[in-house]
Amino acid sequence: MRQQKRGTRLSGYRPDYVVFDLETTGLSPITDGIIEISAVKVKGGKVTDRFSTLVNPGRRIPAAATRVNGITDEMVKDAPGLREALDRFLAFIEDQVLVGHNIHSFDMGFLNHAMEELYQKSLSNDYIDTLYMARSCLKELSHHRLVDLAAHFDISTEGAHRALNDCIMNQKCYEKMGKIMETVNSRPGSGETCPRCGAELVKRNGKFGQFYGCSSFPNCRYTKNI
Repeated sequence: MRQQKRGTRLSGYRPDYVVFDLETTGLSPITDGIIEISAVKVKGGKVTDRFSTLVNPGRRIPAAATRVNGITDEMVKDAPGLREALDRFLAFIEDQVLVGHNIHSFDMGFLNHAMEELYQKSLSNDYIDTLYMARSCLKELSHHRLVDLAAHFDISTEGAHRALNDCIMNQKCYEKMGKIMETVNSRPGSGETCPRCGAELVKRNGKFGQFYGCSSFPNCRYTKNI
C-alpha cells in the first residue's frame, strides 16, 4: 500500500495548533515503545482542550526510562494499548498543525513508525519544532532545552518530563517566542512560503552570498535568490 505523504516541518507562529509530547521506553522508534501521549489544543493563542493517556507498551519499561519520566510498569498495566491510544490522539488533533519541542528528531519518528505499523500510512499533519524556533529567536541562550526556555521566560518547570506538563510548559514558551518574533520582525523570509511544499522559506548563507531556502530541507531543496 502506498504511504501517505508525511507532514512538513514549518517555522514561525500560528495561532491555532496542537502542542503534543510523548514519553517512551527509550530513544529508538524501531525498538522502543510509546508509554504516554499528551496534547493541548489551542485556538487564537488560548488553550481550549487537553488530552492525555498512558499507553501499555506490551513490554517492560526499562529502569532508565522510569528514572527520566517516572512512569512504571504498574502505572501502565491497565492503560490502553497503542492502537486505542493513537485512535483517540488522532481524533483529538484532527488536521491541526502540531507543535512540540525536538519533535522533528524524536517524537515524529515514533508517531510515523507507529502510524505505518498500525495504519500503513504516515502522519500527514504539518508541524513546528520549537527547538528550531528557539535557536532562531533566542540566540542569546547557550542551551535550548525546553526547561531552558521555561527558565528564561520564568515559567514553572514543575513536573517536567511528564507529557502533559511538558505540553503546558511548551505552549507557554511557544506563545512567548511568537510575540518575540512578531515584535522584532525576525521571521526569516518574512513569512514567504515554498511554492513546492508550502513550508516557510528561511534566509541562509551560501558560497555566493545569502539566499532563501526551504525550511523543510533536505526533504525539499527549493531555493530562491534574494
